[in-house]
Formats: sequence, C-alpha cells, structure tokens
Amino acid sequence: MTIRVFLVDDQALVRAGFAMVVDAQEDMRVVGEAGDGAEALTKLAVTAADVILMDVRMPRMDGVETTRRLLAQRTGEEGPKVIVLTTFDLDEYAFAALRAGASGFLLKDAPPESVLAAVRTVFRGDAVIAPSTTRRLLDHVATALPDPQPGPDPLAALTEREREVLLEVARGASNAEIAAKLFLSEATVKTHVGRILAKLKLRDRVQAVVLAYERGLVRPSG
Repeated sequence: MTIRVFLVDDQALVRAGFAMVVDAQEDMRVVGEAGDGAEALTKLAVTAADVILMDVRMPRMDGVETTRRLLAQRTGEEGPKVIVLTTFDLDEYAFAALRAGASGFLLKDAPPESVLAAVRTVFRGDAVIAPSTTRRLLDHVATALPDPQPGPDPLAALTEREREVLLEVARGASNAEIAAKLFLSEATVKTHVGRILAKLKLRDRVQAVVLAYERGLVRPSG
C-alpha cells in the first residue's frame, strides 16, 4: 500500500526537500503541498492523504490551529495523521499541537531516515515520538499547563492497576520496563495500555502522557 503524504510548510525549499525524499520511496508519494494552514485545509478538503507533515509556525494559520481544525473533522481512526515539524526541540507550539491531536513531532533538521520512519510509524497508527521525549517537552511547558477543569475526572474510569500503568507510561517507561516494575508480563501491560486508551478515548501513548500531566497524575521532574 502506498502512503499518501501531504506537505505543509511556508518555505518552498523545505517542501521541495521533503518531497524529494518522500517520492524516492517505493511505498510513499506526495499527493499535495500547501504554504500555510488555510491553504492546506482548502486543498485537503479535496485531497485524500494518510500522513501530513505540518510546519508548526506559519503565517495566516499556524500548524496548531490547522491540526485542530483538520482533526476535528475526523471520525474515529479514519482520516489523516499529523506529524508537526518544529525548529526547536522544546517548543510550546509542539506541545499545543500534541494537545490538538497530532501524533507527534519532529525537528526540521531530522535526518531523512528519521522522517521516513516517522511517516511509516504514524501510518501504522502508532505515535512517532517516545513518551520520554514527550515528558521532557511537558516538563519544559508544565508551568503553563492549565489547572484541571471542574467536572468528572476521566481517570476515575480506570482501575487501580490501570492507574499504575498510566503513571509509568507518563514517566516515559516502555512496556518492558513497566512489566519489570509491576511484575507483569509484557502482553498484560500491552493489554492494560490498550484498555487505558480506549477508556480515556485517546489515540496513543503520547496523548496519555499529556492527559496524565494535565490531571496532575505526574509532576514535572527536577
């Protein structure tokens, strides 16, 4: 199956570079480009894409708002996945894009093999960045996180064991590390993670980490 990639960046040279790398792959092709978020929304309304490489800082409409609007139109798992591109490793815009539903972020100067691996990973339905990377980003922006909204706590739906697993996920632990710490098999941990995502209506582990921070389940390190 060919992965349909759409490029959104206000720099034509950046788009050209990504297009050259993507179109050189047997399992990918670029199906469209846009120079800002507003143009991207217009074109994506009539262009089917699987993965969108989205610049986070653009004039007219930035990548955060574009991601929010684009994914608000998506039903369930159907529709494109978004990878946001940023110049800065610890970028508040990147965090905002994760909250808006992006599947992860990449630095613009990432090597081509990392970009291609990210596209394939997101296409399969996984998050493109490790929870530990997300945690570092969240530690950086934690002071700007809003207080939990009043109302029912979504974490109340979790069992005690599921809360323990979520806490370890939020700390950046892998399934193998969680299994060793909680004396479980990796298969059991994977099952727990799947149930956590389903109960909380989250797409991936990255969103689980974001929610854990927002609800105060985990606090910034250092």
